[in-house]
Amino acid sequence: MEQNGRLTLWYDGGCPLCLREIALMKRLDKRQRIRFIDLTEAGASCPLERSLMLRRLHAQKGETLYSGAAAFAAMWREIPALRWLGLLAKNKTILGMLEYGYVKFLRIRPFLQRWLRRPL
Repeated sequence: MEQNGRLTLWYDGGCPLCLREIALMKRLDKRQRIRFIDLTEAGASCPLERSLMLRRLHAQKGETLYSGAAAFAAMWREIPALRWLGLLAKNKTILGMLEYGYVKFLRIRPFLQRWLRRPL
């Protein structure tokens, strides 16, 4: 999956929250160091079962596959404005706290998705 040292990041293109987050990350990724793959597109290749990958954010650089908060941290390290946050997350305690928050967020994600899809 890795191309020329780029980070590959898989996201749920059917999730309005994910789309907003990825749009921001794409704008911040001025050097195009991240290859963004929408898992809802036909033919999107992925290293794990698609349904599993849709449950959590995943990223890969080289042979290393990241999931959850670790995938966010890997993405942040590729974006100069957020690199400090990604480096901070290399600390196991910090990463553990981020993962804890991410797991809690995943529990309310379906409610937030429905709220964002409501017509105004």
